[in-house]
Amino acid sequence: MASLTDIKTGTIVKIGGDPYLVTWSQFNRKQARKPVMRTKLKNLVNGAALDKTFLAGESFEFAEIENHRCQYLYRDDGTAHFMNNESFEQFQLPTDQVEGALPYLKDDTEVYVTFYEGKPISVQPPIKIELRVVETPPGVKGDTVQGGTKPAVLETGITISVPLFVNEGDVILVNTDSGDYVSRVT
Repeated sequence: MASLTDIKTGTIVKIGGDPYLVTWSQFNRKQARKPVMRTKLKNLVNGAALDKTFLAGESFEFAEIENHRCQYLYRDDGTAHFMNNESFEQFQLPTDQVEGALPYLKDDTEVYVTFYEGKPISVQPPIKIELRVVETPPGVKGDTVQGGTKPAVLETGITISVPLFVNEGDVILVNTDSGDYVSRVT
């Protein structure tokens, strides 16, 4: 049986059949009371947040998850298709389950997919990805005293802010965590 002190930030516990990532934890022990572990949890299946206090002696179990390198193939009618790079097995996920990663994915992009009990539950795109600018207004010299920005539509359809010197056809590096422009590649 696991103890309270085994629950740490970054561990994954199983609650009600779903895996939850511990995003914050604090061990409390009051003088005449049983120790408790206060936590903030994130459901890895649907992204819901949960505050939970684990009591001393309360039984819980850790969830076993696996991360696999996979390839994003394509998207159609509310479904995103992937292939496991090790077994070459193809699988699909509803687009609403991977909506945070989808705007940065183009065909054949390598991603990490989290599996829980043999089923895919989430997708993590690369931290930085190269995308081509397909539409942006021309930057006019003298628009600002210091560097300014303008909107740009990328090849996946997402719109981000880019510096004035970026033009249509340029390939730029984008941070997938924040959605920010990083640098121009070509």
